Amino acid sequence: MGVSRTPVREAFRQLELEGLIKIIPNKGAYVTGITRKDVHDIYEMRSLLEGLCARWCCDNITQEQINALEENIFLAKFHTDKGNTEHLTTLDNQFHDLLYEACGSKMLAHQLKDFHQYVIGIRRKTLSDLERGIASNQEHEGILNAIKNNDRELAQELAHAHMINAYNNILARGLDQTYPE
Repeated sequence: MGVSRTPVREAFRQLELEGLIKIIPNKGAYVTGITRKDVHDIYEMRSLLEGLCARWCCDNITQEQINALEENIFLAKFHTDKGNTEHLTTLDNQFHDLLYEACGSKMLAHQLKDFHQYVIGIRRKTLSDLERGIASNQEHEGILNAIKNNDRELAQELAHAHMINAYNNILARGLDQTYPE
């Protein structure tokens, strides 16, 4: 493929640091994947970090970012009203990316983006459920309203609850069963 060994080795080291592969000397690299416990842990950590992110947004968000979040919520509502759920994952990703940028911390944004990527597959499945798509968008709207009102406590509480609700939806739909113990 025209790629030298050095960048491949570095990529493997990074994947090993993230716990996604295990390198066995003289044997090779083996995919470990994400377990059910990993999904639980990711959502538990995300719930706390998303709350912190929303809290910090109250101090750092610009009017332009508020406008982009409002447009995102409007588009998600439009698509759910039409029963068109295939766009919800993209809009959900965009909503969270906008929040991450608005929090004013590149370190927090980086950590949240990493967690977000680990569970992208399961998130697609949960947001394909129209009921969860509607609820998720309503939760986004509540978070944004708290941020616009500069209510740091409420923004943090709502963002935390949003992640807990997302995880509970995973459990209710049995989607955690798609991951090994």
